Amino acid sequence: MALESRTSSSSLHGHKPAVGTHFFFALKPDDKATAEIARIGERFRKTHRLIGSPVDPDAFHLTLVDVGRPERLRQSVESALVAAAEAIHINGFEISLDSAVRLSASKDGNFPFVFCADNTSSGLAMKLRVALAEAQRNVGLQVLGVSNYLPHVTLLRGNAIDAVEESMPPIRWNADEFVLIRSFFGQSRHEIIGRWPLIGDPPEPMEFDWPVEFDLSAEFDLPADD
Repeated sequence: MALESRTSSSSLHGHKPAVGTHFFFALKPDDKATAEIARIGERFRKTHRLIGSPVDPDAFHLTLVDVGRPERLRQSVESALVAAAEAIHINGFEISLDSAVRLSASKDGNFPFVFCADNTSSGLAMKLRVALAEAQRNVGLQVLGVSNYLPHVTLLRGNAIDAVEESMPPIRWNADEFVLIRSFFGQSRHEIIGRWPLIGDPPEPMEFDWPVEFDLSAEFDLPADD
């Protein structure tokens, strides 16, 4: 059964993304989880005296996968992404964020402060990530580094290197849809240009093992604006 999608047709013109824009698939927390992320994040910021630019709660998201590199692409990048999204048949699942971490520098030199998903949530998010990467490959977008993944929600961005690595009461929401987001380099602005319900075969979590201790020098697959 084909999935229903909701896309903004006015946002999907041209064969190349506009200069200064970037596309990625993500999960968005619901209103209750968004409020909890903001509340607990503010508590961490005050108690740990964290510095950095805060992410607007409306922009909270858990990245699934970035747009792939065009290879033998026969349509616009945007149209290919929509086609990839419509090929996904996976049931929704629960996301649980249960740890706070200051990550190592991302591609843009920031040290994001994030809430990380637990093992079960991470395995389910990885399953969806792999499916989206494969769907992109089928339409001419090659995704690299699929296995290099740490599911998380970013709360602060900045050049601080204060070490944070703590467990916390879990923040949960039911991921019943995924979205396609367009971000704008140099701006704290995201535009949701497509939504697709998660309906299909129940997903089996992929194996996802946390290290005994976080390696803050490790490089994870973070989008440039994440």
